[in-house]
Amino acid sequence: MRKWPLVIAIAVLVLAFTAAAQAETVNRFNMSYIYFGSTGTYIGNVDRTMGSLDLISPTYFDIGTDGNLILSDKIDRSFIEAMRERGIKVVPFLSNHWNREVGRAALKNMETLADQIADAIDEFDMDGVSVDIENLTEADRDNYVEFIKVLRSRLPDNKEISVAVAANPTGKTTGWQGFYDYKALAKYSDYLVIMAYDETSEGEKAGPVASISFVEKSIQYAVERVSPRKIVLGIPFYGRYWKTGQSYGGYGIHLSKVQELLNNYSSTVTFDTYYGVPKATVTIRPQDNPPNIFGKQLSPGSYTIWYENDLSIKYKLRLVQKYNLKGTASWSLGQETADTWDYYKQWLNGNWFVDTLGHWAQEAVASMEGKGWMKGVSSTHFAPDQTLTRAQAAAILRRALNLDVDNREANNVFKDVGASHWAYDDIRAVWENGIMQGTDKNKFSPDDPLTREQMAVMLGRIFGAEEEEIGENPFKDVNSGMWSYDAIIKMYSSGIFQGFEDDTFRPASIITRAQMAAIMDRISSRFTR
Repeated sequence: MRKWPLVIAIAVLVLAFTAAAQAETVNRFNMSYIYFGSTGTYIGNVDRTMGSLDLISPTYFDIGTDGNLILSDKIDRSFIEAMRERGIKVVPFLSNHWNREVGRAALKNMETLADQIADAIDEFDMDGVSVDIENLTEADRDNYVEFIKVLRSRLPDNKEISVAVAANPTGKTTGWQGFYDYKALAKYSDYLVIMAYDETSEGEKAGPVASISFVEKSIQYAVERVSPRKIVLGIPFYGRYWKTGQSYGGYGIHLSKVQELLNNYSSTVTFDTYYGVPKATVTIRPQDNPPNIFGKQLSPGSYTIWYENDLSIKYKLRLVQKYNLKGTASWSLGQETADTWDYYKQWLNGNWFVDTLGHWAQEAVASMEGKGWMKGVSSTHFAPDQTLTRAQAAAILRRALNLDVDNREANNVFKDVGASHWAYDDIRAVWENGIMQGTDKNKFSPDDPLTREQMAVMLGRIFGAEEEEIGENPFKDVNSGMWSYDAIIKMYSSGIFQGFEDDTFRPASIITRAQMAAIMDRISSRFTR
């Protein structure tokens, strides 16, 4: 007979493998670009990362129309020294700011430009250069590789070169994606930074900036050509917005500004499970104080915003582990929300929740969080041994089954679950679909603990237990007179629910959050989304 302790034993083995893998990849590399602000805001933004950064890449190097280096007026020795005191490398990025002719002028002037870059790095005692030339084509590909080769020859071995490359999920060989020869560029650089964003750009139809499939396919393209330990995943700290009724949109917006709009204006947020990113609708009424974004005042109307939140960023950080990448980069520092750095370093290094490290259900918890079926009680804690409530169970099952609420405005069925309750939609959805019922007439008891027999009955309703024959009862504490008898035996017979070594089922025992994660993970393949 399959026993619950066997699940624990298996989890311990999985945990041992996971811990070994993490021991090899702990402290992954993390960098961020700085574009907006001044030295004062730069330092403040770096300090808010709470030690999460290894390298900062400020906008110090520009290119003139003649292909020569232009030092930005933002370059600041005091900032460079402040970063050195914090143990953070300063590697400015070289940019043509999407200007094709400027980019080509740089390649024509590669020998002189390489010398100028090397001299500037030496003069300001910086740690290398991040080359970010964009919007050229396949016709410029070989020249670009040659430029990186020349630049490498000009810099000492202790100065690094990285190259920002376009995301190429479909393997294009023409256009600006075709400009980047990943394999050749990696030969002469320390690592490549995949700009895994702007899947949807300004002027295009509304859509995600960086869907999870777009990002993963871009990684797959990269690791087919370059060692994953030379690949850094770029993560966007911005979103894009479109106004309903206007033909042109997709303007950039900081994630911190998105949060401000959600807090101050009428809004709804949904997490698109297909794209793996959130989408918000914000309504600005004529009587509202209009918000200002990059100097542009938003007029009254309805706005759609595709952006990133903690869950979508965590999805992307999980891919770093999955493909064993060198680390991450972000565009750009100062655009993120305040809580980003509460979890970022832990998640980058595979430590998703601090209270599940070493826990027998660590892998199941990670799986459920990754699917979006279960969430932590905070960005850093899961509370695995906390009792699972009926409201939490409703929320989990609704996410797993992707259930909608048929009529949210209908009369409330349960007096103890008002429309303002955090799980109102979840409870209504599982009730409408016949998965969960009340504990009494007009009462749901959302904060009551969920028991094992209640869970068995709920799963029986989902997987059609009424259509299966009742097998032999192996449990000495389950009898045919119990209201949950049929569901318990059928769920056991189908391998969905398990018992204990002492031949008991313990129907009245409460389920913890860790146990729920283990159950849902074990049966996740049975759900169709």
